[in-house]
Amino acid sequence: MEGSVRKGEEKVRITAQLIDALTGHHLWAERYDRNLKDIFAVQDEITMRILSALEVRLTDGEQALIQKKGTNNLQTYLKLLQGIHYSHVVNPENVIKARRIFEEIIAEEPNYAIAYSQIARTYWNEVYLGASKSPKESLRKAADLAKKSLSIDQSLGVSYAYLGHISIMRRNWEKGISLLNQAVELEPNGAESHYLMGLGLSFSGRPEEAIPILQKAMRLNPITPAPYFNVMAIAYRMVDQIDKAIEFLEKGIQRYPNFLFLHLNLSACYILAGREQEAQKEAKEVLRLNPKFSLDRFKKALTLKDQEEKKRFIGALRNAFSVQND
Repeated sequence: MEGSVRKGEEKVRITAQLIDALTGHHLWAERYDRNLKDIFAVQDEITMRILSALEVRLTDGEQALIQKKGTNNLQTYLKLLQGIHYSHVVNPENVIKARRIFEEIIAEEPNYAIAYSQIARTYWNEVYLGASKSPKESLRKAADLAKKSLSIDQSLGVSYAYLGHISIMRRNWEKGISLLNQAVELEPNGAESHYLMGLGLSFSGRPEEAIPILQKAMRLNPITPAPYFNVMAIAYRMVDQIDKAIEFLEKGIQRYPNFLFLHLNLSACYILAGREQEAQKEAKEVLRLNPKFSLDRFKKALTLKDQEEKKRFIGALRNAFSVQND
């Protein structure tokens, strides 16, 4: 990253460019002409514009533009990115951290729509972790927050995707897929909407359709978040490509060693592959990350439409966890 600043009377011209250090090729460049009346406001504005441009080029793709929409405050945007990071690496501690950050954002900027839907995510993660005292109430809160997000900005496809996933968790698979389709139509290049569509299709018993959509989500966000690896593995496990599922899970754990559900899914896949000792090791990792993890609570939260697949998955997990419970 390099650039320059040139000043003339009451104006300033700022240039920035991103160069591939290996090839020397220019990946992105932009010029900003601004008045010098309030140099600190100009500094924050340009920093935010450059940051979001780099996010588009290097990490989240067009998802970065969706996240930026609704605020001109650099610190708020940086907080949002931090909260999303915690929200993606799901364990009890990170769920609390993420929710606290998003609530701080809303207190500062009550019309920042994306922050409401991000809080919604923390409530459904709470259900999956078995940390909710009332899963029904947690899902109600999640739905209300996603709807609040849409009341501020109806074009926010990812909020429809969150409502779609909440419907899936309520076992309303048809409604969920309909909302997820709406999300993808609104955000054809939104990685998160595609990821949740892949998850919804898998949970609805349509893993073959999910795989290409999840592949697209990974292309749209090349710095792939932890849940994407997990859901891709779920889809491959459901079509009985266990080796492929294990490949994605092991790759995900290399990048995100503290993402509980990667270890959980891998423990089941190792059992299905006949690798019991490795499965038990992964089960120990799940309990290290969440000592209060309950397989029975997780089973209740898991809304797979295909009951035979659910029985196979939970059975594999029971085998993996059997030594832990002795």
